Amino acid sequence: LIKYFNIPFYFGGTSLLIVVGVSLDTMQQMESHLVMRNYDGFMKKGKLKGRKG
Repeated sequence: LIKYFNIPFYFGGTSLLIVVGVSLDTMQQMESHLVMRNYDGFMKKGKLKGRKG
């Protein structure tokens, strides 16, 4: 990055991998939480309506 963009880059390869890994894990946990919230809401909303004959 220093060579191409002429800006100093203070993170090494290992720390960059850690930051990316932690951010991906955090996003996955947030998505799982939102999916479970929506699933709970779907289960609580009501009964399935069948055919009335």
